[in-house]
Amino acid sequence: MAKTAIAYKEKMKEISVLSLICSCLYPESRKNIMGDFEDMDIKPLNKRASGQAFEVILKPPSPVSDATHCITSPPKKDISLEDIQKKLEAAEDRRRSQEAQVLRALAEKREHERDVLMKAMEENSTFSRMAEEKLQMKMEQIEENRQAYLESIMERLQEKERHAQEVRRNKELREEVTA
Repeated sequence: MAKTAIAYKEKMKEISVLSLICSCLYPESRKNIMGDFEDMDIKPLNKRASGQAFEVILKPPSPVSDATHCITSPPKKDISLEDIQKKLEAAEDRRRSQEAQVLRALAEKREHERDVLMKAMEENSTFSRMAEEKLQMKMEQIEENRQAYLESIMERLQEKERHAQEVRRNKELREEVTA
């Protein structure tokens, strides 16, 4: 760390020497550094190791500068009654135009709301109709399945009845043969 501090001090000496040489060779550049401002003075203070120091002094406003900054309003024109009437009519036209535009926007908004409502109602009725048709088809399928089930049960019952009659007949025939 000591080496770094020593190297830093040497570098600062080199910079200050270089600054001195430059200021000797180019004295006008030092004036440009100060700058010329109308409302302030800049005075350099003694040099320090950390850099250059300046004192900035603001000048009080002078009466001459007030005249240059004073903004005068443009001269007023004489406005005739016709000009006033034209301006009032133009303002009335703008008001009517704006009012009509607002009414058109409201009408478009209402139309859009109506369209959205109609579309929603149409979709709702389509959904209801489809659900009803689906339910109807399901009920028909259930009824067909029930009928088929009942017919199969009846057929099995009749088959059992036929088989029972055949068994009874065979039994009677055996009893007659054995008797």
